[in-house]
Amino acid sequence: MATVSVRYIVDNVDAAVNFYTGHLGFTTVFRPGKGFAIIARDQLRMLLSAPHGAGGAAQSMPDGRKPKPGGWNRIQIEVDDLDAFVAALREAGTSFRNDIVDGRGGRQILLEDPSGNPIELFEPK
Repeated sequence: MATVSVRYIVDNVDAAVNFYTGHLGFTTVFRPGKGFAIIARDQLRMLLSAPHGAGGAAQSMPDGRKPKPGGWNRIQIEVDDLDAFVAALREAGTSFRNDIVDGRGGRQILLEDPSGNPIELFEPK
């Protein structure tokens, strides 16, 4: 079975690695240089890439658009107690896009990494 990964473009790879490992339980798998890191949590492997440099992820598109952080696509991390998890993250000074919302399948909130990439924290019903 092939490995599946998610790539996030981040402004600062060091800050992103510290955020994901310090707040969300990821571990560093591979760190070959300043502009790239691979981190993992359970079966999720994330590739963190700077928006500039020699790697393929940093190359401009044929129409001139450049890779940048942000957007609305996101990873989802399931938690047992969303209120307590969010309270701890707020205490640590992290940023959120919204407040906790209730949906059909459970409750969620959008956390932002240091570059503004969203992470959905989800508590199932």
